[in-house]
Amino acid sequence: MSNEWEAGRLDSDLDGVAFDTLAVRAGQHRGPEAEHGEALFLTSSYVFRTAADAAACFAGDAPGNVYSRYMNPTVRTFEQRIAALEGAEQAVATASGMAAILATVMSLCSAGDHIVVSRSVFGATVTLFEKYFKRFGVEVDYVPLGDLQGWRSACRANTRLFFVESPSNPLAELVDIRGLAQVAHEQGALLAVDNCFCTPALQKPLEFGADIIIHSATKYIDGQGRALGGVVAGRREHMQEVVGFLRTAGPTMSPFNAWVFLKGLETLRLRMQAHCTSAQALAEWLEQQPQVEHVYYAGLPSHPQHELARAQQSAFGAVVSFEVRGGREEAWRFIDATRLLSITANLGDAKSTITHPATTTHGRLTPEARSAAGIRDNLIRVAVGLEDVADIRADLQRGLDAV
Repeated sequence: MSNEWEAGRLDSDLDGVAFDTLAVRAGQHRGPEAEHGEALFLTSSYVFRTAADAAACFAGDAPGNVYSRYMNPTVRTFEQRIAALEGAEQAVATASGMAAILATVMSLCSAGDHIVVSRSVFGATVTLFEKYFKRFGVEVDYVPLGDLQGWRSACRANTRLFFVESPSNPLAELVDIRGLAQVAHEQGALLAVDNCFCTPALQKPLEFGADIIIHSATKYIDGQGRALGGVVAGRREHMQEVVGFLRTAGPTMSPFNAWVFLKGLETLRLRMQAHCTSAQALAEWLEQQPQVEHVYYAGLPSHPQHELARAQQSAFGAVVSFEVRGGREEAWRFIDATRLLSITANLGDAKSTITHPATTTHGRLTPEARSAAGIRDNLIRVAVGLEDVADIRADLQRGLDAV
């Protein structure tokens, strides 16, 4: 080690490299120890050479770390890698996916602003908009995800933001991102896309005109169900507002979780390819089973937005939802009959998971809201993991035999 440090060749030249190379190397800047792996900075604060240096950093007049509530070298590496993969100017990491949505709205909207939200979003997202944002004077309306005219009709003079999941949780509904971005921009609004189900390995909404990308890094970015985290990505002018919110409010990603997510990103495309291959096979098989009324998976030609998915995504994702014949009792009987799949509401894990959305992820919605979102009592969601697909199919067969 030298006290006179120059990075030199120790940092990789990433000019013009492809996605998989960025997923492994983007954002890493090696320190005086010349470490090969990303360093884990478990520190809450940073020291300064002089009082004047401290004052300059705190004022933003000089570069330097101030406090890990809103800047940490390990978290910064993760943010820069996500930005590189999404094609964004900047990314900002948060404590969870829900914190990413919170930070986005709190940073970019004010009391009196109007937000249009897809009806097809995660249950906790609806609660956040309905119970909390509305309490502070933000106006919210919901429209069907794929109905561009409905989005246009919902706009008002004070519409500031469109928010969608595409594909949606759990029904794999899609929206024409390019078309919706045009509608938003005609209104002077921003389009935020939750890209959690696809990740940048399968879809890059910014390339279709979206302004903001949101992820629950807890899901496929981690890939093994180990850590909570979220991230927002987009233009620097918007992300600086999000940084300001983190600096004050503090829904911050921990350095350790950022390090875990960096490890997950290294295998992101390989994992997503394997997830998608198995999900496609299972969706095709489920569609042929007499105990199944309907399968929701955009990789099926029977899906009404199959061609849109082919145009926007490089593959169709790993979440397969389906309705069994009957109601909640039959759905629960199916789930309880499985012996391999994990009964849990998380997804994006190497381990396949199975859940009943109407009583878990969307259980706090009113029956009317669930009905509007298409969440029926006989719906089951399977997030396909990395086990042998024959073993997953055999376990689902146990469920089918039970109903």
